[in-house]
Amino acid sequence: MPVLLGMILGAILTIAAAYEYDYTTGRAANGLTEEAAGGQPPMVNWDVVSSDWKNFQGGVRRSADGVEHMIKGHTG
Repeated sequence: MPVLLGMILGAILTIAAAYEYDYTTGRAANGLTEEAAGGQPPMVNWDVVSSDWKNFQGGVRRSADGVEHMIKGHTG
């Protein structure tokens, strides 16, 4: 029973977090055009989520590569 409750709570929190992110960044599906939200559609579109996730991963990889390069430069 606790596992089922945890899964339901997790789904609710995920949806609430996506809604809150869309609302605070102006991406909410409120009838405005994409240009009104800085040219970005709401996160509820899975293509948008996928694109944002890939951009995030790329940024983390670039940061990790920079740190690794800096560490290797200091160790000789």
